[in-house]
Amino acid sequence: MNSNTRTYLIHASLFVATFFTTTWMGGEWTYGRSVFFNDDYTWADFWSGLKFSIPFLLFLTAHEFGHYFTAIYHRVKTSLPYYIPFIPFWPSIGTMGAVIRIKEQVKSKKQHFDIGIAGPIAGFIIALGLLAYGFTHLPPQEYIYEIHPEYAEPGFDYDQYLMESDSLPKLTIGKNLTFLFFEKYVASDPSLVPHVNELMHYPYLFSGLLALLFTALNLMPIGQLDGGHVIYGLFGVKKHGMISGVFFVIFITYSGFGLVTPYDPKGQLLYTIPLYVGFLYILLRALKQSSRDTLMIALIVFTFQFLGVMLFPKVQGYSPWLFFIFIISRLVGVQHPPSQVEEELDLKRKILGWIALLIFVLSVSPQPFLLE
Repeated sequence: MNSNTRTYLIHASLFVATFFTTTWMGGEWTYGRSVFFNDDYTWADFWSGLKFSIPFLLFLTAHEFGHYFTAIYHRVKTSLPYYIPFIPFWPSIGTMGAVIRIKEQVKSKKQHFDIGIAGPIAGFIIALGLLAYGFTHLPPQEYIYEIHPEYAEPGFDYDQYLMESDSLPKLTIGKNLTFLFFEKYVASDPSLVPHVNELMHYPYLFSGLLALLFTALNLMPIGQLDGGHVIYGLFGVKKHGMISGVFFVIFITYSGFGLVTPYDPKGQLLYTIPLYVGFLYILLRALKQSSRDTLMIALIVFTFQFLGVMLFPKVQGYSPWLFFIFIISRLVGVQHPPSQVEEELDLKRKILGWIALLIFVLSVSPQPFLLE
């Protein structure tokens, strides 16, 4: 078996595995039936997950092939997409996304910009299509009754049910501006729009919302994320470093806000404060500052978070973002390397760049998932 055949088999195997795991989890999210905890689980339950896996993999494929074909257009050697399957256990969606691997140095700022922006724009178009279809084809009210028969009982009060039910964690999915627009102006029947705690049962809406989340994550203006490439193309390497660094610090500050507070038990604070400051220091090392400056920034961020709770008691951060920030700090970094050719972008590309930043704002949700 030659190397090309082996490479194609790896790509195909990863896609098949991801198709299997996303279909598996799609069925579980949609109907709440698990192969491990439901004795009457059937293959029909598994195949019902196709309504999630096909739309979501369509989004991932459009995003990654947007990068791929643009790289090919610029004659930059690149791999086919590597789909990343993930363990099919709740709360997984069966995948961690997909990536391509650039096999040679990208020589110009224009190439960085074009390759970086192509994926999010292609994926965003698919996300809009998924939401448009989902909101114009909302199932009748009886659909949710098939999943939750208790909702059909006379006098059923959903809010009271949420407060009293303690059998399973309650998942609230945070909406973004794009989703809210479709919900208000595109939904075929506003009375059929699902409650925020029930969105996972509507696979087209769920996959569309996740597509927007993945788009927002990629478009964050940090390092060599797609959004970092956009910022680099628009403003150049020096301003990119400033914008990326400031956004990175703000992102950390928001994410950890309320995690360690003056209201915590004093005995607990004796160890949580040094541990947390140490963690902030590890994250902030991605700024490539001196050890002293990095520690100073970590202490400033912690002080603002710690005392800010008293000034802004209603503000709550989103600590799960810290895991994503850790991945960025280890694998992506905050800086963007300069290119051999630092040409100015033309007007059309600049307009596309600002559109991409607008897409980020329209797609991001401060708190994508909340477990209660």
